[in-house]
Amino acid sequence: MMELGLQNKLALITGSTKGIGKAIARELAREGSNVIINGRHQDEVDQVVAEIKRDFPNTQPQAAVIDITKEDQQKQLFTQFPQVDILINNMGIFQPMSYWDISDDVCEKFFKTNVLAGNALAKFYLPKMLAQDFGRIIFIASEEAVMPSGEMPQYSMTKSMNLSLAKSLSKLTVGTHVTVNTIMPGSTLTEGVQKMLHDMYADSDVPEAQWESDFMKHHRPLSQIQRLIRPEEIGRFVAFVASPYASSFSGAALRLDGGLVPTIF
Repeated sequence: MMELGLQNKLALITGSTKGIGKAIARELAREGSNVIINGRHQDEVDQVVAEIKRDFPNTQPQAAVIDITKEDQQKQLFTQFPQVDILINNMGIFQPMSYWDISDDVCEKFFKTNVLAGNALAKFYLPKMLAQDFGRIIFIASEEAVMPSGEMPQYSMTKSMNLSLAKSLSKLTVGTHVTVNTIMPGSTLTEGVQKMLHDMYADSDVPEAQWESDFMKHHRPLSQIQRLIRPEEIGRFVAFVASPYASSFSGAALRLDGGLVPTIF
């Protein structure tokens, strides 16, 4: 525990049954926040809620079994949780694809999932945060937002949109104790990335123990740490940015990429 002043804050973390989202939820709970675990499957959500209640018994985790890409289910979420102190727009999809294989339907799916869903939640919760004069909205983007690798153009463009949206929303918080920021993790060892590595290397001659290092060497050569970031590392940073102690961050695009982006800005 870092004693970040987050005790009893109510935090909604979308897509929090695994990966970065789950790590964020755990770190916020470690700091005493009451987290709302979101996912589409009841059993997965219940499992994480039980795990957090076991590990952080002084908190009150709650379940939100909601597909936030669907408008009718968004309304259910808003009814169940009409106000939150912290909104982490983490839920998103990614998939390596050749540009020539990306149809308009694929682009629309990525836009709806990675941009519009988070926008809908921000539009609902931001006025309530402003009314209570405290709140945190954090979009989880990616280094792909500022340095597209070309491996998944349909994903990269949505992450750039996250930066723009967060900056625009931050303009609505001038003079308040509400902030809107974006955090850009670099390549992270989530379940999805583990599957991606398996798909890439399962039929290769590269030993499984070397998949991560080989991927970093050949696909992320600019990384200075030359390893995949662990989800809990991102969780700890998000907890700080969500705290009252990070009140000077506003409209910022905060990089947590292991030195992958080679520019100063």
